Amino acid sequence: MLHTKKLLTLGASSLLSLSLLSSCFISVGSRGSTVYQQERQVSHAMSPTLGGKLFSSAWIQRSAEYKALCQQAYNIATERLLAATSRPLAPGEKRWAIVTDIDETMVDNTANSVYQALRGEDYVQASWDNWCDQADAVALQGAVDFFRRADALGVDIYYISNRNELNRAGTIRNLRALGFPQIDDSHFMLKDKTSDKTARRNKVLETHNILMLLGDNLGDFDHFFDIHDEAVRDQGVVRFAEEFGRRFIVLPNPNYGTWEPAMNGGYIGLTEKDQKLVTKLRTQRK
Repeated sequence: MLHTKKLLTLGASSLLSLSLLSSCFISVGSRGSTVYQQERQVSHAMSPTLGGKLFSSAWIQRSAEYKALCQQAYNIATERLLAATSRPLAPGEKRWAIVTDIDETMVDNTANSVYQALRGEDYVQASWDNWCDQADAVALQGAVDFFRRADALGVDIYYISNRNELNRAGTIRNLRALGFPQIDDSHFMLKDKTSDKTARRNKVLETHNILMLLGDNLGDFDHFFDIHDEAVRDQGVVRFAEEFGRRFIVLPNPNYGTWEPAMNGGYIGLTEKDQKLVTKLRTQRK
């Protein structure tokens, strides 16, 4: 532990500061705080976007509130599951299936978000692929128990994810290690040519009735939400209002999602993201 008046240094001597706004810097180790020497050090001024990713990652990783929200979602999903499977299927009736996203729906990947943010990076595909191959994501609160119960009740589970084929082996290894059921190629539908999941959901519908869908991004439920337009996406929430908590089970994810390009008018670079962020948010009047 360092003395409270000492500042955490960058490299040998430079001050670590987080640039939250262009004119606002926060020094780590200010008066009244305790600073711990760590191996990982930020070697750049932190952008507002990356600072936000660190803070949202802290909430996901450290807060009991996040765990409670995940458990709440899976409690609701369990109620729907038990209600649907309380009666036997009629002759000729299609089997039940659950369609689920993987990332930030079943497992937490914020370790990768932290890794990239501390290196001054937003999203880098090579870093993400390496993370998937490490198979080190952790299960969300309530997730494993829910999917095991669905499996025990004879419900087929289809993992529809926008991870790509390069990520298949690491993903399967990770989910098996965590204890999720039905982890085999026949139940995995990864991204091929498009991130739109409609065709993959329709493939499931050819042989099953979909009991529910689980996801953290509204595009996990309907292609309507894939549009990069905030007003249209907000209209979709009203349009599908009765589905939420019934057929659509939403998990919280403040770290990333289609809401970002919807807010920014598309996928843009980190510098432009930072510039837009400080102009897009409501702030109090003077």
